[in-house]
Amino acid sequence: MIGALARRIFGSANDRIVKGLRPRVEAINGLAASMEALSDEELAAKTIEFRERLDQGAALDDLLVEAFAVVREAATRTLGQRHFDVQLMGGMVLHEGKIAEMKTGEGKTLVATLPTYLNALTGKGVHVVTVNDYLVRRDAGWMGRIHNFLGLTVGAIVPGMDDAARKQAYAADITYGTNNELGFDYLRDNMKLSAPSMVQRGFNYAIVDEVDSILVDEARTPLIISGPADDSSELYRKVNIFIPTLEGEDYEIDEKQRTASFTETGAEKLQAWLTEEGLLKGGELYDLENVTLVHHANQALRAHALYRRDREYLVRGGKVIIVDEHTGRAMEGRRWSDGLHQAVEAKETVDIQPENQTLASITFQNYFRLYGKLAGMTGTAATEAAEFEAIYNLPVVEIPTHMPMIRKDEDDEVYRSAGEKAEAIVEEISEAHAKGQPVLIGTVSIEKSEQLSALLKKRKIEHAVLNARYHEQEAYIVAQAGRLGALTIATNMAGRGTDIQLGGNADMRIAQEVDLTAEEPAREAEMTRIRAEVTAEREKVRTAGGLYVIGTERHESRRIDNQLRGRSGRQGDPGRSKFFLSLDDDLMRIFGSERMDSMLQRLGLKEGEAIVHPWINKALEKAQQKVEARNFEFRKQLLKYDDVMNDQRKVVYEQRHELIEAEDVADTVVDMRREVTADLVRRCIPEKAYAEQWDLATLKADSQRLLGVDVDIDAWGKEEGIAETEFEERLNDTADRHMAHKAATFGPQVMRMAEKSLLLQILDHLWKEHLLHLDQLRQGIHLRGYGQKDPLNEYKREAFGLFDAMLNRLRETTTQVLAHLEIRQPEPAPAAAQAPEPALMSAGVPLPRAQPPVTDRPAVAREPAPPVPNGATDGQRVGRNALCPCGSGKKYKHCHGKFA
Repeated sequence: MIGALARRIFGSANDRIVKGLRPRVEAINGLAASMEALSDEELAAKTIEFRERLDQGAALDDLLVEAFAVVREAATRTLGQRHFDVQLMGGMVLHEGKIAEMKTGEGKTLVATLPTYLNALTGKGVHVVTVNDYLVRRDAGWMGRIHNFLGLTVGAIVPGMDDAARKQAYAADITYGTNNELGFDYLRDNMKLSAPSMVQRGFNYAIVDEVDSILVDEARTPLIISGPADDSSELYRKVNIFIPTLEGEDYEIDEKQRTASFTETGAEKLQAWLTEEGLLKGGELYDLENVTLVHHANQALRAHALYRRDREYLVRGGKVIIVDEHTGRAMEGRRWSDGLHQAVEAKETVDIQPENQTLASITFQNYFRLYGKLAGMTGTAATEAAEFEAIYNLPVVEIPTHMPMIRKDEDDEVYRSAGEKAEAIVEEISEAHAKGQPVLIGTVSIEKSEQLSALLKKRKIEHAVLNARYHEQEAYIVAQAGRLGALTIATNMAGRGTDIQLGGNADMRIAQEVDLTAEEPAREAEMTRIRAEVTAEREKVRTAGGLYVIGTERHESRRIDNQLRGRSGRQGDPGRSKFFLSLDDDLMRIFGSERMDSMLQRLGLKEGEAIVHPWINKALEKAQQKVEARNFEFRKQLLKYDDVMNDQRKVVYEQRHELIEAEDVADTVVDMRREVTADLVRRCIPEKAYAEQWDLATLKADSQRLLGVDVDIDAWGKEEGIAETEFEERLNDTADRHMAHKAATFGPQVMRMAEKSLLLQILDHLWKEHLLHLDQLRQGIHLRGYGQKDPLNEYKREAFGLFDAMLNRLRETTTQVLAHLEIRQPEPAPAAAQAPEPALMSAGVPLPRAQPPVTDRPAVAREPAPPVPNGATDGQRVGRNALCPCGSGKKYKHCHGKFA
C-alpha cells in the first residue's frame, strides 16, 4: 500500500528512467531545423565527421544527439518516415544495452536504425537479429536505404548463401540475420581449418528483435551441428509395435512436466516382450547393457502418449515436421533430439531418418552472451523482466506509446465445455462480422484453427486461415487483417513482425496489385486509387470499433496472450479484445479445473452459459505466473549445466583459433611430445621407486607406440645411478632426432602443414567424442541425488575429469600420429591436370575422417547454462596467469591452457 502511494507521488522506477531521456529528446528536436537545411551530400558527410571525432577520442554517447538527428532526417528523406519522440527514447534505451518494450505498431523496426547507425560508426560491426528470413530481407532492404544514404554498408544473412557471400555480409557495417543463421555460422566457423575460410568477424553489438521470442522461447533448445551416427531405425520400428499393446495402468503421464514413464506392470510387459523378441541382453530390463533399449522404449512411449499430430507436429511429404508451440509455425529442417523424432517417425510409419551425433553445440543464452553489448526490443517483455536481468543482465524499460491506448480489454468468458465455447466464439464472430468489424482469432494449434474454420464454413462466413510458414504471403495476410469485414484465424501471433493497419496496408496492396511495367501515369493513378480506398476504409473500420481480437484459449505465458491482444489498438486506434475459455482447455485442465468445475456446478451454471468476472482473470493470471516461474527455474537449471560445457567450449575454441592463426604449430607439437614423454616415464618409473619396481618393458613398448622410436631401455636401466630424469631426456633426444629426420625427408614446409592439419583434425574429433560423453553423463546424473549428492556438483566434477582426459588423449594421439606419419607424394600429373595435395598416412593409427555436418535445431532441450568462474567472462580471453575457468584452482597455463 505504501509502495503504491509512493509510486503515485514520485512515479515508478520506469517513469524516472523515461523522464531522464527527455532532455536528450529535446536536444535532438532542437537540431531538426539545422539538419533540414543540409543538402543530401552534407547530411551524408556527417558520417565521415562522426568517425573522425571517434578517432580523436570522442565517445559514442558524445555523438548520440547529433547522430540521432542525422538518422531522423535521413529517414524522412529516404522513407518519408520521421521518428517520433518515443521512438528516439527507444533508440536511446537500445544504445544503452537494454530492452525497449514498445507496443505493437510503435515502429520498432524504424527505432533500430538509430542505435545501429550510432554503433556502426566504430567500424566493428552491428548485428540486427530477427525471427525469420522474410524479415531479414525486408528490413535490410527497407531500413538499409537510410544507412546506404548515410554512407554505411548493409548486409543480410539468409539460407543458401555461400561462404564468400556470408563473409561479405558480415564485413558490412550493419548485418541483418536470424538467430539460427548467426548461431550456426559461429559453430561452423569453429569447425573450419583455416582463418580465411571463417565468415564472422567478432561480436561487438547486437539488437535482437522480438527479444522475448528469441531469448526466452527459443533459448530452451540449443543449436546443434551434427553428423551421422549408427542407424537404429529398425529398433524404433520394433519398439513402436509394442507401445500400442499397453493399457492405461502400464504407464503414467505427467502433462505439466511433459514426461511419460512405465509403471511396474508396464516394465514387466516390456521386459517379457523384449525377451520374446530376442532383444534383451542379460536377464534384467534395467541392466547396464539394456540402457539403449529402455531409452528407445521410453521415447516411443512419449511419442504415443504426449505428441499429437497437427498439434506438436505435422506430417507433410512423408516427413514429420515440428510445429513451434509459441508461433504455430512449421519448423522445417528442425528435429527433436535424443531419438524422439525417430520415435514419432516410427509412430507415423514414415521413413525414419538416421540419428545424428553432436559435432558442435551452443545455447542461445551462451551465444548472445558473446556480444560486448546486447539490446533487444519487443512489445511484451515486462512479464519476463526477472529472467532477462538474471541471465542476460538486460534491464527492461517500458517506452510510452506515441498515442494514448484506447483499446478495450474485456474480461474472459469461461464455459464448462469446449463445444459450448466454440459455439459462443462463432456467435461473437458473426455479430462482429455483420457490422463490418475486422476480427483476428488467435488459436493455440493448427488443429484448433481447422476446427474453428470448419464451424465458420458451415455458417458460410468467409475467412482466411494463416498457415504456419515463413514467407511473404503470411505477411500479406497479417497486413490485410484490418480491412473492413476481414476475418483471420491464426495460430499464436508471436513475432509475426508485420503491422495490422485498419483499412489495410496500402504499400502491401500496391506491391500486390499494381503492374510495375505499366506506363507511369497509369501506375500513379492506380496507386492513388488504392491509397484513397485504404483511407476511406480506415474510417469505416474505426467507426465499426477497430480490430476485434478474440483469443480461443489462454497460453501458459501471459506474454503470448499480450502479444495477441497487442495486435489491436495500434497508434491510438480503437480496438477490443476478449478471451474465451473452457474447462477443457489445457491450462484449465492441468491446473485445477476439477475444483472450478464443481464450483460452477454449485453456482448453477447452465449449458451454454458463461461465467464472467474480474476475479477469474486474476486467478488465471496467478496460474500463469506460477507456470512462468516454474519454466524460468527449469531454464535456469538447464543453463547451469550448459555453462559447464560452455567454459570448456570457450577454452577449446580459443586454443583452436590460436592454432589456426599461428604460422606453424611446431612448438606446440614439441611441448605435447615432452608432456607425453614425461607422463610415460612417471607411469613406468614412479618417483622414489626402487629400480626393481621399474616397469621398463612397458616403457619400451609405449615409447615405440607413442613416440615411434625403438630404444634399448633395458640397457639404460642397467646403468649405475641412472635416474628417471635421464630416461626422459634420452627419450626426448631420440624422439627429436626421429621427428627431425621425418621433416628432412618430407620437407620442413610439408611437415609443418601436416602438423597443423592433423592437430586440428584430432582436436575436432576428440571434442566431438567429448560432447557425446557429456550428453551421456548428463542423462543419468540426476540419479546421484538419491545418494544425497548434488547432481550439478557431481556433473561439474566428472565433466572436469572427462575434459582433462580429453586433453591427455589429444597430446598422446597427436604425438602418436605424427611419430608414425608417412606422406605419400602423388604421381606426377599431366600439365593440364591439377595435382592433388600430398596424402597423409599413419601406419596403424586411424586418422579422424571429417563427416559432412548437418545443422540441427532440436526442439527438446539438451541439458544447458553457471556464472563463468574465476573472472573468465563471456567473450573474453582467459589470461595465461589467470585461474583456469574449469575451477581446478590452478593457473590457466598449468591447466587447460597447457596443451597450446
